[in-house]
Amino acid sequence: MLKTFLIGAVLLTSSLLGGSKAVGQGKGKPLARPKLVVGVVVDQMRYDYLYRYWSKYGEGGFKRLLGEGFSFENTHYNYVPTYTGPGHASIYTGTTPSGHGIIGNNWLERETGKGTYVTEDKTVQPVGGTAAAGQMSPRHMLVTTITDELRLATNFQAKTIGVCIKDRGSILPAGHAASAAYWFDNANGAFITSTFYAQQLPEWVTAFNNRQLAAQYLSKSWETLLPLDQYTESSADDVPWENTFRGETKPVFPHDMPKLSGWAPPQVQGALKAEGEKAPATNLDLIRTTPFGNTLTLDFALEAIRAEQLGQRGQTDFLALSFSSTDYVGHHFGVNAVETEDTYLRLDRDLARLLTYLDKTVGKGNALVFLSADHGAAHSPEFLKSQRLPAGSVGPRLWRDSLQAQLVRRYGPGQWVLSYENQQVYLNRPLIQQHKLDLYQMQQDVAARMVQFTGVTRAVAATDLQKSHWESGLLMYLENGYLPKRSGDVMVVMEPGWLESYAYPVNKGTTHGSSGAYDTHVPLLFWGWHIPRGESSHPARITDIAPTVARLLHIQEPDGCTGEPLLEVLPKKK
Repeated sequence: MLKTFLIGAVLLTSSLLGGSKAVGQGKGKPLARPKLVVGVVVDQMRYDYLYRYWSKYGEGGFKRLLGEGFSFENTHYNYVPTYTGPGHASIYTGTTPSGHGIIGNNWLERETGKGTYVTEDKTVQPVGGTAAAGQMSPRHMLVTTITDELRLATNFQAKTIGVCIKDRGSILPAGHAASAAYWFDNANGAFITSTFYAQQLPEWVTAFNNRQLAAQYLSKSWETLLPLDQYTESSADDVPWENTFRGETKPVFPHDMPKLSGWAPPQVQGALKAEGEKAPATNLDLIRTTPFGNTLTLDFALEAIRAEQLGQRGQTDFLALSFSSTDYVGHHFGVNAVETEDTYLRLDRDLARLLTYLDKTVGKGNALVFLSADHGAAHSPEFLKSQRLPAGSVGPRLWRDSLQAQLVRRYGPGQWVLSYENQQVYLNRPLIQQHKLDLYQMQQDVAARMVQFTGVTRAVAATDLQKSHWESGLLMYLENGYLPKRSGDVMVVMEPGWLESYAYPVNKGTTHGSSGAYDTHVPLLFWGWHIPRGESSHPARITDIAPTVARLLHIQEPDGCTGEPLLEVLPKKK
């Protein structure tokens, strides 16, 4: 009787789990996986950009991804601050800054009392570029990525490569065990790496850099792709809330890139002089703030696919590809600029080129692609105010200095405020201890003072974040973005539509970082291998991407993962 029961239980369990075979598997057949996974992150892409320029998009880029793939229309970030470093880390680790440790692009290291950059690593050396650009690695990230897990699952036979103009947009997605990660050095216009990955650049990278494509792209004026009067989704070309390029008097088309790029910034000249090299005649950094930075990134990525035979070796490979010029253009010109629209129209063409190349090299249906963004962006406060909408801007230095002066008057001389970073106040804990003050009481006092500043809607003591747990709402965002060893003592929340920037006042361009929907709501598209057509308005979190990819690949999710697989795109059991 017991034997019969056990056999029946085993059969029932096997039936419920779909048997011992993975979906699409048969006896003697290899495990079904895509030949290549391409993760695309578009820096600063708001969700509505998918549809705002719809009538201007071609058929082979965004429209193809939407028409042939699956769109999660209600995808949000679930933490603050919403910046590039945390965004890329969260997409690829499947967890929030409270888990992966990337709490911002910069933060204060309490052990040293000094600030640190998200991918800074003085223990490694540059390969192919300057020290300032090349001493980088993922050492600050505390957990594995989906790319790391693919390497582990294949006994390191899979190739995983990160490509982005920004170092953090390449390094964090590529992971700790990456085959390679490449990013752009302004000083020489080359894609570089560090000794964390290799001792020298592969021949194909050197050959690509020798083509000097950045200088070539800057040798022509930036003209609109379409006649200017067709950019009806944007503000007028000349409005007061857009920045100009250095050397321009107005932020209008055409932008004379040969003239504007005809100088090397002092910081580049100094860095090269220290390396014993001669500064280039062209300010190659300028390509970042044009759509051609995205095109250059794709040029390099396609060459990586060709040279490394990604997806063509009988093994599943992973290309982590991030487009960052959208962020630079957005910061400089704002959400409603013709420049921003033109950048997305050109990115649409670049995406079409990518998908066509994947069809040609990997084969139709053999690549798995997902596309999302590391954060969104707010409208320029000056634009909103011109339309009688609530908005404003603040200067973190003003807040920091004002708070410091108040604390001196209350507690006596001393540097009570060490830093204000990522909408967080860092207090001088040794000084607090020296004066035998209670840290929690000090945090509460500072929180009460911060709420008095114009533009602040809430301030929360870090100690309170550690005492409770929130599943939703504003405090959930703060909790998910908080890591005790790296975060500040008081979390500050600004009113919706308010921006902060060290370039105060923020009356031109835009920025991001808040828990507002304009910063958290981003696209999420899956396309290609075994992905059904459709869309869903059910809530999805950015942390759900990595476990979904893990399930599609039949590998372990990242070790700090807190997200859940998105069932709508998973193959149905037969």
